[in-house]
Amino acid sequence: MSASNVRYLLAGFIPFVIWGCFAIPLRNIKGFPSEEILYYRIFTSVVLIWAAILLFRKKQLKADIVYVKSISKTQKITYIWQILLATVFLTLNWYTFIYAVNNVSLTSAAFAYMVCPLLTAFGGFIILKEELSAVKLVSLAVALVSVVFLATGSLRDVLWSVIIAAFYAGYLVIQRKMQGIDKLNVLAVQFLVACLILLPFYFYQFNGIPQSGWFWMNIVIIAAVFTIIPLFLSLYSLIGIPSSTLGILIYINPIIAFAIAVFYFGEAINTNQLYAYLLLLFSVILFNWSLIKDMFTARTRVNSKII
Repeated sequence: MSASNVRYLLAGFIPFVIWGCFAIPLRNIKGFPSEEILYYRIFTSVVLIWAAILLFRKKQLKADIVYVKSISKTQKITYIWQILLATVFLTLNWYTFIYAVNNVSLTSAAFAYMVCPLLTAFGGFIILKEELSAVKLVSLAVALVSVVFLATGSLRDVLWSVIIAAFYAGYLVIQRKMQGIDKLNVLAVQFLVACLILLPFYFYQFNGIPQSGWFWMNIVIIAAVFTIIPLFLSLYSLIGIPSSTLGILIYINPIIAFAIAVFYFGEAINTNQLYAYLLLLFSVILFNWSLIKDMFTARTRVNSKII
């Protein structure tokens, strides 16, 4: 595997490790309404991401402005629709996830990111015409079995999980089609659009700005560590890996989230859940086996040259 492919794979891997720990700051501000957490998460993210772009990435921003001006009207309209749809999917994914973590259960939120890879890989196969090898198809089948294990529990949890997963899968598929513009700039524009969409709801429900320092500390952490950084890395990874591969990497998220739910928050675990998550881990390894094998082969070659 080339160094660039390893870089893209790592960029796809890291966000889901981060998001697997997302329940910790969300539970810290559980007493606040889900809508309020969403509003200030997006508003804070807009300020941080545009400050970073204007301070450190003006060159990339100017290049994208020149590029957008140079393309045809049809291409511009396509970009507008892609950004709008992706933003709606992402915003709805955020809201449903926050609500599920604080009002349904951690396991339902984690379960969502078990369903999502199936939908993302299927969407990449149908819409983007991405090829799936026999091994990858088998890994998806194994993942489906793990989903069935967990689906034998609460119907409410399963429904919430499918809704959350569908929104994020739609976002990933659209992002894969959006090429030619710097990924951080795309993300900044999406945050801005999300603000414009949410502002009417914010003012309608406005009850004053939260005064809690604890709330704002967690919101800033959520905006920077759990929003901007992982989203940028996941979008960057789509340059070099197919959405089906990124989709299967999402399974890292529920595995970590499940471990946090059990060992950090003390949620109960049953046998079905244990088997389901072990099957998920096997599915991740199987789906990315060729990449993993290439990584170890490349490392062995480097070590032999050093010796």
